[in-house]
Amino acid sequence: MELLEKLEILANAAKYDVSCSSSGSTRKNKAGGLGNSYASGICHSWSEDGRCISLLKILLTNYCIYNCAYCVNRSSNDIPRAYFTPDEVAKLTVNFYRRNYIEGLFLSSAVITSPNHTMELLTETVRKLRNIHNFNGYIHLKAIPGADLELIKEAGSLVDRMSVNIELPSASGLKLLAPQKKQDLIIRPMDYIKLQIYEHKEERKISRKVSHFVPAGQTTQLIVGATPDTDLNILQLSEKIYKNYELKRVYYSAYVPVSEHPKLPQISQPPLLREHRLYQADWLLRFYGFRAEELLNESQPNFDLELDPKTNWALRNLHLFPVEINRADYETLLRVPGIGVKSAQRIIRARQVRAVTFDNLKKFGVVMKRAQFFITCRGKYGGQISLENKLLRQYLIAKPKPIQHSSPYEQLSLFNESVPSIPSEVMLSNLTGEL
Repeated sequence: MELLEKLEILANAAKYDVSCSSSGSTRKNKAGGLGNSYASGICHSWSEDGRCISLLKILLTNYCIYNCAYCVNRSSNDIPRAYFTPDEVAKLTVNFYRRNYIEGLFLSSAVITSPNHTMELLTETVRKLRNIHNFNGYIHLKAIPGADLELIKEAGSLVDRMSVNIELPSASGLKLLAPQKKQDLIIRPMDYIKLQIYEHKEERKISRKVSHFVPAGQTTQLIVGATPDTDLNILQLSEKIYKNYELKRVYYSAYVPVSEHPKLPQISQPPLLREHRLYQADWLLRFYGFRAEELLNESQPNFDLELDPKTNWALRNLHLFPVEINRADYETLLRVPGIGVKSAQRIIRARQVRAVTFDNLKKFGVVMKRAQFFITCRGKYGGQISLENKLLRQYLIAKPKPIQHSSPYEQLSLFNESVPSIPSEVMLSNLTGEL
């Protein structure tokens, strides 16, 4: 099979893995080396739904021993199959870098022969890139659950970021759709990577000669909509793994109906809006001081698709509002719909000099369409209707411009001449998390 034909198959097969991001590493170049992974050396580009496409994103192979019902690469699926050798991936990465097509590599793989065999091939690939080709650019590698931890340790010393994809949010979901996989085998490498990151950091405090281990941290992916798991279940899991395994990011991937199976939901389109709400809630967990139980509960286990999670929370807690902008502390400001991290910081700084007005808030980036109903400025309420009005929810329902998806599941091709446009409001939310 020709190399370009392999590339087409394996790049297309990799598009369903969204757990990649190209920021956070500071791997330096060295004399005679090629590339670097400083922030200035990584070119961030984004697909229509906000996913990073700045890397050469491929699978080592899409031959798989597993038969997961939700996966396009499952063993029983009749699709074109291909396999890269470690040398081929290394040469592709270096050649594409030299042509300025990419700034790094995201390498994942289906499980061929066994987890250990697959992890050996992945490790050999990054070893060739680092030690033979002297490639010092960004590398994000998929760790294979069930593989020997020594292999993961060696790979972690060579790459910038690793991901261990949980995929399905619950053990019952795995049993239903991927019975060959076990949750404890997925969690084990996540815990090991966390411990190795900590140990290497402590050792580097004593000697700078100690190598880095996964300096950009680890990530994971959760599939949304393939199982009956609620948003509350998913968010509680995210909160737990952020706390226990110190992940950099949890990525949410709307289930794409790529195949028919009696155990899979019968849907025509992936739940992209539900995915977006989970990303918004994820920002609230990481940067706004919220807990999963505040945003959802047993009586309301799923997010309102018409309102963002913070506005929905505010409507259920109207007794806490309105907030006086000139007196509220930083944590309280973060809970006001329409006020994000940056705008809250600007308010705190500005009011040290003089009282903040409604006009100031607009300049600070506050989304007044939402915030006006939950704040006062110098005792003045600026909302069009009162907080007690039953019509308040209707005023707050967002009406964004429809997003045009020519192909909603397609990642950017290295050979496409055109780049899809990105609606500004979607880009802003995905990149800054301002809610």
